[in-house]
Amino acid sequence: MTEIQTPRLILRRWHDDDLAPMAEINADPQVMRWIGDGSVRDLEQTAEDIERWEEEWDEEGFGLFAVELLASGELAGFAGLSLPLFLPEVLPAVEISWRLGQQYWGQGYASEAAHAALEFAVQDRGLDRVISISSAGDDASENVMRKLGMVPERETTHPVYGLPLHVHTIDLTEFHD
Repeated sequence: MTEIQTPRLILRRWHDDDLAPMAEINADPQVMRWIGDGSVRDLEQTAEDIERWEEEWDEEGFGLFAVELLASGELAGFAGLSLPLFLPEVLPAVEISWRLGQQYWGQGYASEAAHAALEFAVQDRGLDRVISISSAGDDASENVMRKLGMVPERETTHPVYGLPLHVHTIDLTEFHD
């Protein structure tokens, strides 16, 4: 089982009892405002998401980690790697992404988890490049990208929703943990 520990977090595969707290995160309009068309996701949709994320782990050897607070065991959200199939123009790229509940914002958890996921990408999966995609205006995510050493690569448009997107990249051959 793949598990990474950072000073404050555990990044791990998904457990059955993660569904309710992740559904709560996905039901928050503030959390979801920059994702897709900004729609919230319910319990059933979240269960489908987690199932898809676990399948990606099995098929690709990487995926989205559940992010748990080391001190309390609370599920804070997710961070990890995935294939951005919704944006065919960037494929065959691997995307790093994260989503945390509002109560975990502004404490450096997203940067800590994403940094650990980048280390995983280099050390465990041998990837030499990773991208991250954000909606235009999502300054918090773009700040995390800058902290990771990512640089803007291109601007594009979401193929389904027509919203402007920013694609950032990092050359992992120069990544230092």
